[in-house]
Amino acid sequence: MSGDTLIVINPNSSQTVTDGIKLALDPLRKFGTPIRCLTLNDGPTGIENQRQADLTIGPMLRLAASQKDAAGYVIACFGDPGLHALRDQTALPVVGIQEAAVMTALTLGQRFGVIAILPASIPRHLRAFGAMGVLDRLAGDRALGLSVADLADADKSLDAMIATGKRLRDQDGADVLIMGCAGMAQYRHLLETETGLPVVEPCQAAAAMALGQIALTLSHKGTSHAG
Repeated sequence: MSGDTLIVINPNSSQTVTDGIKLALDPLRKFGTPIRCLTLNDGPTGIENQRQADLTIGPMLRLAASQKDAAGYVIACFGDPGLHALRDQTALPVVGIQEAAVMTALTLGQRFGVIAILPASIPRHLRAFGAMGVLDRLAGDRALGLSVADLADADKSLDAMIATGKRLRDQDGADVLIMGCAGMAQYRHLLETETGLPVVEPCQAAAAMALGQIALTLSHKGTSHAG
């Protein structure tokens, strides 16, 4: 039996990131489904490489299973660690923010550009885009050279994000941008203003998709829609 709440799990242990995600999702609360954002206390302070991402999967699955009022889940890490494992665990909707961000971007422009945090993140992104079959729609994936923790500091990150967004626009030909980390949520509107492009905040994209699936009782396991 499913519950009534969308559970959004931040797989790192940064409450600051979780608070930013919670704020970013405020516009979606008007649809009526409760949204609860959780921090994975067993996770790293920031997920910046594949090893860190993979180590969060077991604890994340356990945290998800403990949410007895869940109507669906969002995995709020760009890279979608444990996405398919959680889909194996439950018939409730499970949406990863990277997958949802790309799918949303494809409806807003022809070629999407991604603002990554560190160069080490880019190969992980490219593997996922290749698996999705969307590499021919990728304009570019450029790293800021900042850590997840740095993103909370507007003085360090905002100018770099704007400059990177403009390079993706002017040099790579992107006509829609994706913010490649859940920790970037607070900067979406400023980035849109400065670049003149639509900007996809991945947690918003994923939560909107999950809320739609909940409302329509859609499930990756067909009609066996039970938690």
